[in-house]
Amino acid sequence: MEQTMRSRGTAAIHVCALRHVPDMAVETGALHLVSVIDAALQPATPASIPQHRHLKLDMHDIVEAWPGHTLPSVEHATRLIEFVQGWDKKAPLLIHCFAGISRSTAAAFITLCALNPDAPEEVIARALRRSSDTAVPNRRFVALADELLRREGRMLAALNGMGPNRTAYECIPFSVAAHHRCQTETGDADRAA
Repeated sequence: MEQTMRSRGTAAIHVCALRHVPDMAVETGALHLVSVIDAALQPATPASIPQHRHLKLDMHDIVEAWPGHTLPSVEHATRLIEFVQGWDKKAPLLIHCFAGISRSTAAAFITLCALNPDAPEEVIARALRRSSDTAVPNRRFVALADELLRREGRMLAALNGMGPNRTAYECIPFSVAAHHRCQTETGDADRAA
């Protein structure tokens, strides 16, 4: 949790599994929460986070229609983008799904692309990979956001360049800086601003 604690009170995005939400809300000082999980598993809003700052996106971790399951949709992507664009960045943002591996890392990647319109997608994807070796963003969710953000397929292409992931049941909670610079002449594009 050292990385988590270092970014407390800063414009950082934290990602965790469902079971870590109560502790991470306190440890990080997050005042905004995004739950990217099916309705049956939606957690209660932690006492430290105002109800209106808790975005609940009811979806399953699937990329194709499956009976009885909720596919990520344009509405989900739109609601996420609008929510994070309203984040004041005065305190961290916490994002979770069930395991912190697919839906939540897709939401983190989408958030970073929405907040950093001039940063190359591959820079953001590599920052996500450095932060979590288990991240495997849900490709359907990313594809929908790619269209909304007019990234012309570059978000999906960037996922292909993230490199291999470590297989795990759930992620180790991690954080990533919210701000990323566009590429500079000195080649320091991967460094957060």
